Parts: sequence; C-alpha cells; structure tokens
Amino acid sequence: MVQDENGIFVPFDFELIKKNLPDLSRLDYKLTVHSFDPIIDSSNMTPDIWLEMARLIRDNYEQYDGFVILHGSDTMAFTASVLSFLLEGLQKPVILSGSQLPIGEIRTDARENMMTALEIASTKHNGISVIQEVCILFDNKLFRGNRSFKYNSAKFEAFRSPNYPVLVEAGIHLKYNFEALLYNGDKELVFHDKLDNRVGVLKLFPGIRLETIRAVLQSDVRSIVMETFGSGNTTTDPAFLDLLKEAIGQGKNILNISQCKVGSVELGRYETSQGLKQIGVLNGYDMTFEAAITKLMYLQGEFEDQELVAFWVEKDIRGELTVND
Repeated sequence: MVQDENGIFVPFDFELIKKNLPDLSRLDYKLTVHSFDPIIDSSNMTPDIWLEMARLIRDNYEQYDGFVILHGSDTMAFTASVLSFLLEGLQKPVILSGSQLPIGEIRTDARENMMTALEIASTKHNGISVIQEVCILFDNKLFRGNRSFKYNSAKFEAFRSPNYPVLVEAGIHLKYNFEALLYNGDKELVFHDKLDNRVGVLKLFPGIRLETIRAVLQSDVRSIVMETFGSGNTTTDPAFLDLLKEAIGQGKNILNISQCKVGSVELGRYETSQGLKQIGVLNGYDMTFEAAITKLMYLQGEFEDQELVAFWVEKDIRGELTVND
C-alpha cells in the first residue's frame, strides 16, 4: 500500500517495489514481477483471484525455483490455505508475505519480510527446495499457511500458528525446523482449478436464537462451518440438535471447529458434544477457521458427492490438521 493525495492507503503497482527496495539489486536472483490487474486491497479477495494465482504458478512452475506472493495481511491466511489445497504435491516453495506498515513508510516491516521470504524461497539442499509447501512469512517466522491466522492488527507480529510449530525462524541465521516441514518429492504434482463457495458459518453463543440457527442451516449452501465452545461443545437443547439433524438429513455437511485458537475438537469427550457425534456432525479437529472454509470450497469443487466431501474434510490432506482419535 501507499498513501494517496488524501492520506488514504491504497494498493499500488508492484513494479514500485524496486524503488522502495533498492537492496533487491544486490541479490543474485533472477526475479520476475507479475502485477495483477486490477490491483486490489486484500479485503476484496475472491475465489476467482485464488484460481488465477494457482494458474499463474501452474503456468510458470518449471521456469522458477520458487514463488513469493506479496499480499495484504487481512486475508492472507485464507489465500495461503486455499493455495495449499489447489497446489497438491508442491516440490517448490510458495511463500506469502506482506507488511503491517506500508512499504513507503520509514519503519516499514515490508523490506525485511520480503528479503527473508526471497532468501527462504531460494534455499535448496542438494538441488532440492527445502520448503515444499505454501507458507506465510511474517516478522522473522515462517508458518505453514493452512495452520496460520492473523491475530493482531497493531503489531509486526501479525500471525500465529498455535497448533503447529514454526517452520523457520530468521535471526542472524535461518533456523529450519526440518522435522516440521512437508516433503513431497515422491508425490505427483497436481493443480486443481475448481472451488465451490457454497459454505456457510454458524458461530454459536449463549442465547443464540433458534430462528438465527435455522436461517443459516437452511441457506443455499452445501456445508456449514460451526464454531463451537471449547473442545467442540454446544448446548444440548433438543430443539437445537433437531435443527442440525434436519440439515444433515437434507444432505448438508456440518463441520465442527472450536472458537478457541489453541487445541482441538474432541467429539464425544463431553456430554455436550456426544449428541453432535451421534447425529453425524463432522470433526474439524484443530483446523483454523481459514483452513476449514477454504478446504470445504476445494472439496466441494472436487466432488459433487457430499459423502466424499464429508469423508475427506476429516482427513489430513495438506498438513492442515492433526487427528486426535
């Protein structure tokens, strides 16, 4: 972002990066810059743009050692999550980064974030990319993209990944957590190009009206992400459970994720989630909200059969969840 004549932050052409980051000329890299048209604020992100990003990587995959995507932080975790599902079997890094302060500001964090992202994206061992997944680089830490979320809008430390270790810490040296990295060298590289955004959200709170619940469950969606309490708990009110059961009977998938940022859903551990398990509510385990939403979009794009969507949403397919059964 840069400030316009009215002092409002607006998107700018990425070609201006060279002006604001003169140190790029010191890198022994061949860099190619692609600027999307139109340039958008990340709050205007859409599934069509996600698919365009995936196609751009697909079409240029053989020409480059890695890809760095400069992206607004507000929806970065959604983009990182969905790209992890669209780009199956990656053997090269796709790293999203950006900044909390615009690149033209004196104290901007954009310079360090971008330079570190480029260094990590270019790192190889025995000719093989060390990073083989979609990641987020922010404030000297590299996170798995589909395990991350933006938690702070005021600090440079904007992202966290509480349910999965940091992949790389950048200090004087780059410290890689090799045991936490994905390795896809023996997997077939597959690019997926369909998303179905018929996904709803039901965030529970004490006192939520049945009419509100019914409106979400009866909306024109194939799946609902239900944000529950603690380790996946809800009210045991029979009227509430009947509404869920009715929606499931109509062929809709209901995925249970916790409103807590740390920990996992454990269906059936408490009486307050036993009924959910019995009627067929699906377990989202420790998936982030961003991963749950985009994973359902991806699976619904892949499968017309709701049972297949239900089967795969509970499986770890890109390192996005830890099964605790």
